[in-house]
Amino acid sequence: MIRVMLVDDQELLRTGFRMVLGAHPGIEVVAEAGNGAAAVEAVRAVEVDVVLMDVRMPVMDGVEATRLIRSVAGGPRVLILTTFDLDEYAFAALKAGASGFLLKDVPPADLVSAIHSVHSGDAVVAPSTTRRLLERFAVHLPSAGVAEPAALSGLTAREREVLVLVARGLSNTEIAGRLELAEATVKTHLGRVLAKLGLRDRAQVVVYAYESGLVTPHSAG
Repeated sequence: MIRVMLVDDQELLRTGFRMVLGAHPGIEVVAEAGNGAAAVEAVRAVEVDVVLMDVRMPVMDGVEATRLIRSVAGGPRVLILTTFDLDEYAFAALKAGASGFLLKDVPPADLVSAIHSVHSGDAVVAPSTTRRLLERFAVHLPSAGVAEPAALSGLTAREREVLVLVARGLSNTEIAGRLELAEATVKTHLGRVLAKLGLRDRAQVVVYAYESGLVTPHSAG
């Protein structure tokens, strides 16, 4: 059973998500909160696996709440809910440790699939949405010619390839096909990338690759 907490200052939206998730026997909504501060308190009192987190809320926004929740070892994973796919908060939330973001009008089947993916340790970062998001904030990203972070020198050529393909939105299966490797080998390479760069998951790999200049918004397609 996947235990989910809903965090949104609009009660009507929480009700809608609760009804959708209640129709799936493998998911249980165990807590709700109307702002980030209440969410942080709730995860200390209730065992939660996945948090569906709004970003624009009173008292404490979803970015800060995500940062606090993810700073605790073994804490729940966070999926950010946004109204617009160019929401500037989404990028900040990924940096804060969120495992991805969804639009609030996400189809029920996609919402359930995303929760399962995040619970299993994967990340939900749609390539097309990520490209639009990063192009929107390209002015804040490194320009050509900026020196790469020293940590990248610790990657093997294959690990670097995997990092770039993850940042471009490819799944492990697609990367395996592209590089003619077994999917298990891709997972091993990705695990080493995460360990060497001190990253939590695929979502942070995407952010790192763009911020380091290894991938640029216009080369991600």
